[in-house]
Amino acid sequence: MRIAILLVSAAAVYAQDPREIVRRTVELDQVNWMRMKDYTWTAQEVDRHLDSNGKVQSTESQRWETTILYGEPFRRMLARNGKALSPDEQRKEQQRFDKETAKYEHESEDDRARRIAKYDKDRQKDREFLREIPDAYDFRMVREDQVDGHAVWVIAATPKPGYAAKTSDGKALTKIKGELWIDKLEFQWVRIEAQTIDTISFGWILARLNPGATLLFEQTRVNNDLWLPKRQVTRGAGRVALLKKIALEQEITWSNYHKFSADSKVVSEQ
Repeated sequence: MRIAILLVSAAAVYAQDPREIVRRTVELDQVNWMRMKDYTWTAQEVDRHLDSNGKVQSTESQRWETTILYGEPFRRMLARNGKALSPDEQRKEQQRFDKETAKYEHESEDDRARRIAKYDKDRQKDREFLREIPDAYDFRMVREDQVDGHAVWVIAATPKPGYAAKTSDGKALTKIKGELWIDKLEFQWVRIEAQTIDTISFGWILARLNPGATLLFEQTRVNNDLWLPKRQVTRGAGRVALLKKIALEQEITWSNYHKFSADSKVVSEQ
C-alpha cells in the first residue's frame, strides 16, 4: 500500500510539473541513445532540394544497413536513388566490410576495451547538450493526446530569456522553440516538433540556418525494450560558407530494428 501511495504521489507531481516530466525524458533519452548500439537497423535518407518558393527541384536518396562490428556501428550501403547497388558496388561494400573486420580481428582485449570506451564517451558527448533542455526552457502543459495508441502529454517549450548555455551545442537551444509529445506511462519522447526563431551558425565551414527552419522527430517502442528513432524531417534554408544559398528538406526513416548478437553477419542483398 505504501509503495502504491508513493507511486501515485510521484505521478501527481510529474503531472503538475512539465519541467520535471521533461527532465526525466532527457535522462531516458540518454539511456536509449547509449543502448541503440545494441541493435542493428535499416535507414533511408531522402534529400529534397528546394527552390526559393519551397518547390522540390531535385531529389536524392540512399538506403543503408547498420550492423555492429566489434563494438562499433558499420554502415553498409544498400541502394541509391531508389535503385539497388550494382554487383560491382556490392562487391566494393563487402570489401569495405572485410577491411574493417580485418582491422579489428586481431586487436588485443585491452585495445578493444579502450577503443570502445572512447567510442562510448564520444557518443555521450554528442548528446550531452540535451541535458540542458530542462533548464534552458520555460515549459507549459498544452493538453493530453493520443499518438499510435499511447497516451501522451503535449508540452510547449520556449527558450528561457537570459539562459547562458553550458556547451557550444547548447547555444542553439536558445534559438529553437517547440512542442514535445511525451508518453505518460514511460516518460519517453514520442514526437517532437521544433522551429528555429533566430539564425543558427555552426561548423567550421560557417554554415547558417535561417529562422523558420522546422524539425519533426518521431520515436517508436522497439521489442518492448526501449524507444528508438522512427522518422525525422528537417526543412529549412540557409547558407554554406556564408556564400552558397541552400534550401533543403531532409527525411530520414529508421526501421527493421533487431537486437544485435555476436553471430550477426552482413550479407549481400539479393
